[in-house]
Amino acid sequence: MLALKVEEYMQALLLRSPGNFKVESIDEPICRPHETLVRVHSVGVCGSDFPRMFSKGAHHMPIVCGHEFSGTLVADEAKAQKQKCTVAPLIPCNSCIQCKAGHFSRCNNYDYFGSRRNGAFSEFVAVPKSNLVEIPLSLDLRAAAMVDPASIALHAIWKIKNFKTGMTAAVVGCGPIGLFAIQWLKILGVSQVYALDIKGHNLKLAEIAGADFHYKPHEKEYIKNKVDLVVDAAGNSKSLETAILMSKPGASISLLGIPTSNVHIENKVHQKILRNELSIFGAWNSFGNPFPGKQWFETIKSLANGELKWEFMISHELNLNELSDLLNRIKLDADIKYSKILVRL
Repeated sequence: MLALKVEEYMQALLLRSPGNFKVESIDEPICRPHETLVRVHSVGVCGSDFPRMFSKGAHHMPIVCGHEFSGTLVADEAKAQKQKCTVAPLIPCNSCIQCKAGHFSRCNNYDYFGSRRNGAFSEFVAVPKSNLVEIPLSLDLRAAAMVDPASIALHAIWKIKNFKTGMTAAVVGCGPIGLFAIQWLKILGVSQVYALDIKGHNLKLAEIAGADFHYKPHEKEYIKNKVDLVVDAAGNSKSLETAILMSKPGASISLLGIPTSNVHIENKVHQKILRNELSIFGAWNSFGNPFPGKQWFETIKSLANGELKWEFMISHELNLNELSDLLNRIKLDADIKYSKILVRL
């Protein structure tokens, strides 16, 4: 193996078991011949990181979480400050039927930063060269750490087979991915976007993102049968019910929110799917062919030219030690307001 050493040890937020995580000194990664060392600049906290770190754990532990990240290459010290990159977090096997068909999000034997291998809540990460995505020198590395969630939103919208400009749309769940979905829908030419969330501060961000109307789910009577397509970025029983009830006959619903518990809908809501002949699409991750996919390159282009806004959704910018403290405070206090939490290393 080829070792690219910068320091003997590095600082990382290490998850040893659910709820048991802290900043520790660990061995820096050793790069295999097909890998490159990346010095992490920015890493975002994904909604999936919360259950992983507090309740369900990861596929193996101890592990370093964090999969939405950007940085600079360390392979060539003379160019390290110029070689900016972001990283596709899923590492496909490239040999299963789904990979061979170009459906990398459906890979049967994938690896993944932050849940199956050490991720980016650390100073350095060893990254397969095929997962490195170069970014323009002009693009802020904080924005580059948001390419993954923004691409997830675009991937979910592209799943809708009958998408047409001029349609009416809705986004249920206005966390960062939902906020990117609102923007993509407007960029792609929908006429109106409805935003729904249980949190008032998220609805204020949805307005900044470009939503034309915003409601809390208990106000769904105002929006029954209103829209041609819905993106459910929340992933729970209430969000799915809301998405179905607000859909016009023949509408499409794209599901990208990851449930943390069982999802149930009432009989009458299920019957609306049937009687209104709704189309429901599942969306997982953000990848296409050629890997990591057009989703990633469209996202990078739109972030670089300013069409896709990102800075308004950053609620916290902090270091690793501060992250550990914030995550524990959020766990204890559900009323803490946050959107995109971004760690700077």
